[in-house]
Amino acid sequence: MENSSLNNSKITFPIIGMHCASCAKLLTKRLSKVPGVINAMVNYGSEQAVVEGDGVDVSALKQVVKEAGYQALISDNKTSSTEALEIQREEAKNKELKDLKVKVIVSAVLSIFLLLGSFPQWFGDLGILNNEHLLLLLATPVQFWAGLGFYRAMWSGLKNRTASMDTLIAVGTSAAYGYSALITFFGEYITKFGATSAMYYDTGSVIITLILLGRFLETKAKAKTSDAIKKLAGLQARTARLVKNGKEEDIPLEEVMVGDVLRVRPGEKIPVDGVVTEGATSIDEAMVTGEAIPVEKKSGDSVIGSTINKNGSILIKAQKIGSDTMLARIIQMVSEAQSTQPAIQRLADTVSSYFVPIVLMVSVFTFVLWYLISGFGPAFSNLIAVLVIACPCALGLATPTAVMVGIGKAAEQGILIKDASVLETAFKTKYVMFDKTGTLTHGKPEVTDIIAIGQLTEKGVLGFAASVEQVSEHPLAEAIVGKAKEEKLPLQKVTDFKAIPGKGVEGKVAGEMVILGNRMLFEHGILKDLEERIVELENQGKTVMILGESDGQTARVNGLIAVSDTVKNSAADTITLLKRQKIESVMITGDNARTANAVANKLGIDTVYAQILPSEKAEKVNDLKKKGVTAFVGDGINDAPALASADVGIAMGSGTDVARESAHMTLLNTDLKTVYKAISLSKSTIRIIRQNLIWAFGYNVILIPVAMGVLYPFFGKLLSPEIAAFAMAASSFSVVTNSLRLKKIKV
Repeated sequence: MENSSLNNSKITFPIIGMHCASCAKLLTKRLSKVPGVINAMVNYGSEQAVVEGDGVDVSALKQVVKEAGYQALISDNKTSSTEALEIQREEAKNKELKDLKVKVIVSAVLSIFLLLGSFPQWFGDLGILNNEHLLLLLATPVQFWAGLGFYRAMWSGLKNRTASMDTLIAVGTSAAYGYSALITFFGEYITKFGATSAMYYDTGSVIITLILLGRFLETKAKAKTSDAIKKLAGLQARTARLVKNGKEEDIPLEEVMVGDVLRVRPGEKIPVDGVVTEGATSIDEAMVTGEAIPVEKKSGDSVIGSTINKNGSILIKAQKIGSDTMLARIIQMVSEAQSTQPAIQRLADTVSSYFVPIVLMVSVFTFVLWYLISGFGPAFSNLIAVLVIACPCALGLATPTAVMVGIGKAAEQGILIKDASVLETAFKTKYVMFDKTGTLTHGKPEVTDIIAIGQLTEKGVLGFAASVEQVSEHPLAEAIVGKAKEEKLPLQKVTDFKAIPGKGVEGKVAGEMVILGNRMLFEHGILKDLEERIVELENQGKTVMILGESDGQTARVNGLIAVSDTVKNSAADTITLLKRQKIESVMITGDNARTANAVANKLGIDTVYAQILPSEKAEKVNDLKKKGVTAFVGDGINDAPALASADVGIAMGSGTDVARESAHMTLLNTDLKTVYKAISLSKSTIRIIRQNLIWAFGYNVILIPVAMGVLYPFFGKLLSPEIAAFAMAASSFSVVTNSLRLKKIKV
C-alpha cells in the first residue's frame, strides 16, 4: 500500500515504539498535518493509529511516523490478510521485547557493579572497581546505549515543541551522569564552588535499568490486551482449493480472486465469503453468530469465511476477499474501537498535556529550595527523584488498556462495539427499548388462521394475499407467501404495487385492487362486524392481516389471516436480568395494542408502544431519552433512525446492513441475553478505568510531594531516585495488570 492513496476512507495501522501517552499525542499532531488527512488519532494503549482522509499518500504517513522515531506497519488492506498484518505486528513486538530484555540484563549487570563500586563504605574496598574512571566506563553504555530511546524521544519532542516522560527521564539521568563526569575530570575545581564531590553514576544507571524493566513487563502485559484480535485473526483459513478447468489446486488465501470457484470439503474452513453453487451441507457459524447449532446450506445460500463446513462437499463462488470478508470487517471494527477514546479519558489527556512542563518547574523549585536548606547533594538527589517519579505513564495507560481489554472481551462474547465512548454511555443505561418483530421474536412468523368472508374460500383468501405480498420484503409477507407455496397455490401477477408504511400494502391482482394490512388501512365502520373475531385472535398474541378490495371509493373485507411470531427463548430471561440491574424494558411495535400487550405480558414488559409507524420510532426514543440514558435494540431498515437516535443503538447481527451501520453496537448472535452482557461489560470496564485513574492520579499527587521531601521534617527521610524509578515502573505495571482483570470477569 506504500504507493497507494487513501480516498474518502479510514485506515487503521499499528505503530511500534511508543513509550507513553505523549508519544501518541506527538504522532497525532504530526499525522494530522499530512496533506489530505481529515482526522487522525493515535492511541497509546492499543498502539494504533486511525486516520481518515481523502487523497492521502499512504507512504507519507509511514514517513511521518518514521521521522518522529517510530515504525508504522501499513499493508495493502485490500489484498493482504488480516492475519498476515497481525503476524508482522507480533514479530515487531517480539523484536522490541527481545531488545528490551537484552538491555535490561546488560544494564542490570553493569548497575550492580556500579553500586558495588560506588559505596565502599557499604561493600568495602573492591580495588579497581572503586576507580571513578572505571565507574564512568561502566555507566556510559547504560546511559547512551540502553537509554538511547529516551534521547531519541526527547529530541523528537523538542523538534515538535513538546515534552514527554522520556524528556523527564533523559534530563534526570543525564544530569546524574553529566555531573558525575564533571566530578571525575574536574572535581577539584567544582568543589571549590560549594558543590558536592559525590558521584551519581549508579543513580542514572539504576534508574534506566528499572524503567526499562518496567517497560519490558508493561509491554509483555499489554500484549495480552490484544488477545482478542489475535484470536480472531487466527480463525482465518490459510489456503483455498481452487476449481479451474476441471482441476483442483490448493492455493494461498491471498491469491483467491472474486469470482473464483472453490471446493470446500467436510471439516474444512470456508476460505472466503461467498455463495454455494453446488452441493448441500451444514455450516458451523458459531465463530460469527455464537449459535451452537449448525446452519443448513444449499445452492444459492451465502456462506461466511472462516466458518466450518461440517458434513458435505460443496462448491462456492468467492464474493468477498481480503479485508472485505465479514471476519476481516469484524477485526477492523474491533481494532478501530480499541483505538478510540471515551470521554473519561479527556481529563487524563488534559492533565498529561500540562504535566511535564509543570514537573520541570517543580523540579527546579525543589533543587533551589533544598540547595538553600541542605546544600548541593540533597538538592540534586531530590531534583532527580522528582523528575523520575513524576512520569505520567500510569495516567496514559489507565483508560486505553482497559478499553482494549473490554472491547476485546466484548468481541469474544459476540458484541461488536464501534466506539469506546459507547461503553461510558451504556454504563448509565436506564431504559432499553426493544423492537418486537425480529428482535424479541424470531422474526419468522407463520400463518395460523385463515378466515374467509363472503364468496372467497380460504385458499382464495390466501391466494390473493400471497399474490399482492409476493414483492414485499416484510416478515409477515414472507409468512403468507410461504404458506401459499406450501399449499401449492399459483401466485398471480401484481401491478401498481404500493407499500404503505406501518399499515400494509395494496396492488392490482386479476384486475382488482387488493388491499392487505392492519386496522389503520380500513375505515373503522367496515370492521364492526369482525371486531370480536379480530380481538379474539389478537388476545392470543397473533397479528391479524385484513384482506379487502377497493374500487377507489369504498372497500370491502374478503378475509382475515392471522400470523403468529414465536418469542425468543432468551427474551424473558433478558428482561428479568435487566430488571435486576434496575433497567426498565420497553417494547415498541407497529402491531396493534392487543397483540403487543399479549407478547409483553408473556415477557414481563410493563411499558408498550403499539401501532407505531417507522417514522415515529425515533420520536419515542427521543422522548424516553429525556428521562434517562436509553438503549434501542432493533434489526430492520425501519429501525435505523431509532438506532441512530438512541444513546446506545444495539443492532441484532441477523438484521439488515442499514441497521448495523446505524447502531453503536452489533450483536453477532440472536441471544438477547447478549444485550444484558453488553451493558454489564460496560459497567465493569468503566469501573476498572475509574480504579486506574484514581491510582494514577493518586500516585502522582502523593509521591511528587514525597520526592520533593515533604516527609523529611517529620521522619528525616528522603526518597532516593532509585526508589522513585522503581515506584514509577511499578505504577505503570499495576495499571496494566488491573485492566487485564477484565479478561476474567464473567458476564
